[in-house]
Amino acid sequence: MSGETPYMVLMDTLEAIGERDDIDLPSLERVRTPWESRMQATCECLASQGALDTLERRQAEDLLGETVYRRFPVHARSALAVAHALMNKGVFTESELRSKMAELRIRFGED
Repeated sequence: MSGETPYMVLMDTLEAIGERDDIDLPSLERVRTPWESRMQATCECLASQGALDTLERRQAEDLLGETVYRRFPVHARSALAVAHALMNKGVFTESELRSKMAELRIRFGED
């Protein structure tokens, strides 16, 4: 992933979710939250349609998760890395993502 610069729309989410305070990787027995399961299903759909290869996604998660997004909780990093990779591919713009996030916050009463 050349020319890595964090997208501000993604960095702004740190304010909403808070910086990581964990020092260890989570337990393998941990039950996934609904959004994590949906995220995994979305990634599988992206891979099956050729939009984002699974290996490419995992490499982006490793690279970005330990560099650009290291201050984020471990479980949030995969979503950030996928959004980052899709913006790098031109699937959507930072402005489009910001607009969709605002729409969802209104829908779910978070603003």
